[in-house]
Amino acid sequence: MLNEQELEDELTFVEIMGNLLLFLLVFGMSATVDVASVGKQLKNIRALATGVICQFFILPFLGFLAVKSLDMPKVMGLTLLVVTSSPGGSFSNWWCSLFNADLALSVTMTTVSTFLSLVMLPLNLFIYSSRAFDADVINTIDWESLVVALVIVIAAILLGLLCSSKIKSKAFSAFCNKLGNFAGLALIIFSASMTTSEEEASLAGRELKFYIGVASPCIAGLIVANICSYLFGLKKPECVTVTIEACYQNVGIGTSVALTMFKGEELAEALGVPLFYGMVEAVSVAVYCVIAWKLGWTKAPATESILKVISTSYEVESNEGYETIPEVEKAPTLVV
Repeated sequence: MLNEQELEDELTFVEIMGNLLLFLLVFGMSATVDVASVGKQLKNIRALATGVICQFFILPFLGFLAVKSLDMPKVMGLTLLVVTSSPGGSFSNWWCSLFNADLALSVTMTTVSTFLSLVMLPLNLFIYSSRAFDADVINTIDWESLVVALVIVIAAILLGLLCSSKIKSKAFSAFCNKLGNFAGLALIIFSASMTTSEEEASLAGRELKFYIGVASPCIAGLIVANICSYLFGLKKPECVTVTIEACYQNVGIGTSVALTMFKGEELAEALGVPLFYGMVEAVSVAVYCVIAWKLGWTKAPATESILKVISTSYEVESNEGYETIPEVEKAPTLVV
């Protein structure tokens, strides 16, 4: 068991390394896309609006439903509300890149959701935490750690887009894509090694309501987002991107909040929430991406081998815009 000083030093190292890998991941994905494509996506109101609705209205409400219906304890429930109210996780860009969904839309949605989260995250936390627990619970949250995580993502996105606009080279885009993929994989391995080394964050032996309550918003959010995207007539790669963005949360924010808010056994209980949610979203999105690819919903040909698909960036190969790729089809528009 680590003493207090050793634990503080280890948490500082974990925070620095995690933020560095997070920055490289977001920078690499942002520098991969063409700035003109991002500019076009800012005009894609239907896709962005669908994503915002699923991200900041549906998912936080699903988190609240899980907390209330299962009568989750305060520590567990509050941490889950933080996770479901957070902006999209930067790994969403990685998954969209890996399986060749609409990466330009993914980066745009991450940018938009991160900026909006400066308002929507505290608003949703205030609304749902005060109704799930008592009104004073909002005062215990460390808002500084939330802002730091959001600033890192915003800075990486802006720097990546700046480099993309100044260095117009497919070789540079391909390098940044590989850098982002490497950082994403390294962050997964690093996070797993850090969390599994801490007995306090063990997921074994918890109540059934923990597993159901933490997993249900993610899985339900993925299903609802895919249905909404399809019914509102988004192009199929856009449907995949919006679905991933809407359920793949920035669990690092939940982890930061847990580390600053709770101590001892409460910290152990709280840390398990973002850890398990991160595992659920990774498995759920991985399965979803494979299914979407095989159904022809991504930019990658469904007939290619999976190794070819995940090692090739069709975003780089089709920087002129994916309208030229025959696999891209538009889903039927919902008629009201």
